[in-house]
Amino acid sequence: MRVVNHRSFIMIAISAAITLVGCNDGSVDNPKQPTSSSEKTTVTKGIDLSMFAEGAFLETPTIVDCETAQGTKTSCYKFVTSGAPAGREPGPFCPRNISDGAEEGGTWFSKEGTGDLVDITGEFILKLGEYYGDEKWMVYDADTGKVRYTATKEACLGAARPDVDPQYMQNCIECELAYLDDDFSLTYLIPTQPIPAAETGRVHTVGIALDGTELSGPAPIDAILGAYTIAAFDDCGGHINVHQGYHYHSTTGCTDTLEDTNDGHAPLIGYASDGYGIYAMKDAQGRESEGLDECRGSTDEIRGYHYHAASPSENMFIGCLHGESVRPAGGPPGGPDGAGGPPNGHPPPRGE
Repeated sequence: MRVVNHRSFIMIAISAAITLVGCNDGSVDNPKQPTSSSEKTTVTKGIDLSMFAEGAFLETPTIVDCETAQGTKTSCYKFVTSGAPAGREPGPFCPRNISDGAEEGGTWFSKEGTGDLVDITGEFILKLGEYYGDEKWMVYDADTGKVRYTATKEACLGAARPDVDPQYMQNCIECELAYLDDDFSLTYLIPTQPIPAAETGRVHTVGIALDGTELSGPAPIDAILGAYTIAAFDDCGGHINVHQGYHYHSTTGCTDTLEDTNDGHAPLIGYASDGYGIYAMKDAQGRESEGLDECRGSTDEIRGYHYHAASPSENMFIGCLHGESVRPAGGPPGGPDGAGGPPNGHPPPRGE
């Protein structure tokens, strides 16, 4: 399944941003420059608000003063999101019976760790022991053929813990947006213009997709599989937990821009937490970009420095952060670390 969101130019957001930057002695195209200089030099392109899907934000994006984890004072876009992808309903995730086909289930990482995601069909659930070479897998009822999955909020919370409640082991994990608190929201602060960092940084929260949901860091695969659970994705490579709402661990084309690039370049899928654009792995001809650096980045005259996402099953979007990012309240640069967080996702949401 491939879902593509229609995008509209967010005039109200840009108008508000221009007004706010006027108070900060900057502009949308040329925001306030950092007080410290970097040893790196590179072409930079800022965030284009018009690329985001209609309905991606709970409130009009604004520009605020901020400071990066490296101590650079600059200006940031403040994005407030609902934790739901704009323009579509997430799912399906877990099949309900071992007889179900691909349309009734979602996807998961391939055991090879590269290439496309694999479909979670009933047969996949049936043969998990064979797939992972461990006969202890039994994520279904042998008498009825029904798949065991987290059908309630209680089950979702019990399975999405570092120490999975034993009663929720051997489950296909899925959660619903309805499990989020009524006032649930997430706030992201991303530099309006990327600031090349003196040293590349570790990736925690990768950034924000064009549909307003999180591009997450690597999922804790060992913890998930160690509990004999599958934290199912939908066909778009995302799933839900109560801390992050819906979020992506891979890209399958659902957030690609509709606009064709004149040079056939890979489509934009979102922006990293340092403000650089993240583009799909392959271009219009199905070719992978060559000559990427350790962060999976490259530079051209049109886009400046930008990233290319890894393949869907690599459990990563980019390899490192090329630019400076804002440290959220109570978290490391770029967002909270997935290590030690709940297997079905990551730890509590970031602050401003």
